[in-house]
Amino acid sequence: MKNRKNIFSSIGTRSFRVGGYSVAAVVIVLAIAVALNAFAAALPSKYTKLDTTASGLYTLSDQTETQLAVLDGEVEIYWIVQSGREDSTLASLLDRYSGMSRYVKVIKKDPDVYPGFAQQYTNGRVYNNSLVVCRGDRYRYIDYNELYEYDYSDYYTTGSYSQSFAAEGAITGAIGFVTNDELPVMYTLMGHGEAELSTAFRSSVEKQNIELKELSLLTAEDVPSDADVLLIAIPQSDISSGEADKIAAYLKKGGRMLLVTDPPKDGPFTNLWALMSSYGVAANDGIVVEADQNNYAWGTPYYLLPDIGSHSITAPLADGGYYVLLSVAQGLSVSDTLPEGVSATQLLTTSSSAYSKTAGYGITTYEKEEGDIDGPFALGVAITASNSGMDDTRIVWISSGALLDDESSAMVSGGNQDLFLNALSWMCEQEESISIHSKNLSYEYLTMSSSAASAMTAVTVWLLPALFLGIGVCVHLRRKHT
Repeated sequence: MKNRKNIFSSIGTRSFRVGGYSVAAVVIVLAIAVALNAFAAALPSKYTKLDTTASGLYTLSDQTETQLAVLDGEVEIYWIVQSGREDSTLASLLDRYSGMSRYVKVIKKDPDVYPGFAQQYTNGRVYNNSLVVCRGDRYRYIDYNELYEYDYSDYYTTGSYSQSFAAEGAITGAIGFVTNDELPVMYTLMGHGEAELSTAFRSSVEKQNIELKELSLLTAEDVPSDADVLLIAIPQSDISSGEADKIAAYLKKGGRMLLVTDPPKDGPFTNLWALMSSYGVAANDGIVVEADQNNYAWGTPYYLLPDIGSHSITAPLADGGYYVLLSVAQGLSVSDTLPEGVSATQLLTTSSSAYSKTAGYGITTYEKEEGDIDGPFALGVAITASNSGMDDTRIVWISSGALLDDESSAMVSGGNQDLFLNALSWMCEQEESISIHSKNLSYEYLTMSSSAASAMTAVTVWLLPALFLGIGVCVHLRRKHT
C-alpha cells in the first residue's frame, strides 16, 4: 500500500512531468520523421535524388519529359536481369522514368525465373540488363549493348577510349515507337550514284522511329503521298529536268527534303541547283578552304569546323558544346531577297576569312589565288516556305557528304549524326524526338597539391573533431555549474 502511494505521489512531481514531456516530444519527433520519410518515398526520384554527375547522367532531357508528359496509357519496361547483377546506372535511370510518369511501369524479369520470357521478343542472345518496352501489341527490344557507346578515335594515339551512356535515347525512342501507330516515312532517292546510309546512320534513323524506303523517280510518276521526307544523299550526277519537276511539285504541296551534297566533280548540277535557287539558295563553285585556324581541324584547311547557328535543329549541339566536322565542302549563298513566303536560316557557317578554291578537286595550294571566291559561306541551311492552304515546305541542305560519314561523326563525338537526326525530326515536325545525346562516363578527378591535401587532412581529421569536442566540454561544464 505504501509503495502504491509513493507511485501515485511521484506522478505529480516536477521531474515526472519533465520526463513525460520528453517522452512525448520523442514520440512526436519520431512520428514526424516517419511521416516525412513516407512522403519523401512517394515523391518522384527527380525530387529526392540529386544528380551530381558532370554530364547529368541521371537527368532526363526535355525531349524525354515531353514524351512522358503526353502518355495516355500504360507503358511497360521489362528489365531482363538476374538478381544481383543489375546495372546500377541503368537502375537509377529507370527509376527516373517511373518517377516521371505514373503510366511507366518498370518490371523486372529474372531469366532464371522466367527462362522463356525474352524469346517472345528476340531470337538472339539475351544479355543481362536488356530491356523490352511494350504497349499493347507493339514492342521494341533493346539489347544491353545498345545502352553504351564507345569512342575509339583516340585509341591508336593515346591507347584510351571513351564510354558514353546512351540508354535514355534508346528508351525514349522505344516509348515513342510503341505509342505511335503511324511512323513517318523517309524515301531515299536512287539512280544518281547516291550514297547508302551506313549501318550506324540507318540504325539511328530507325531508332528515331522513321521508316526507310527507296524511290526512283525515273520509274515513279511522282513522289509518293506517304513521303514525310525525301532524302537525296550525295548524288554523283544531276537529276533530270523531269525529276526536278516531280520534286518541285512534291515540295509545293508541303513536302520535306533533306539534301546532302559534295562539290560536283564533273560540272554543276544544273537541274538540282535550279531547284534550290527557286528557294533563294545557290551553290558556289569550288571547295571551301578556311583561313581561320579556329574553324578547321588537324592543320588541314578543308576539314571544316563551322560555326553553329541558332535553330531548333542545332540547339542541342550548341548547348552541349559539340562540333560538326565537314570535309570537302561547297559554299552556299543565301539571297538577300528571298522569294515571297520563304525564310532561310544558316545552320552552319564559315568564318569571314574563308574562301572557295574554284580549282575544285584540282587545287594545288591552300593559298588564296586570283579567281577564288571570298566568303563567308553557309555550309548548312534550313528553309521554310509557306504554301496556301497546305503545310509549309521544309528543306535542309548540307553541302558536304562528310555529314554522313561514320568516321567524321566519331571525330566530333557524334555531332554529325546528331545534326542529321535533328534535321529529320524537324522536317517530320517531331521536335520532341530531337536526338538525345549520350552521356559521357569519363571520370573527372580532383587534383590538388600536396600542401592542399595536407591542409584538408588537418581540417577534417584534427581541427573539426577537436572543435566539436571543445564545444561538448564547454556545454558539459556550463550545465554542471548551473
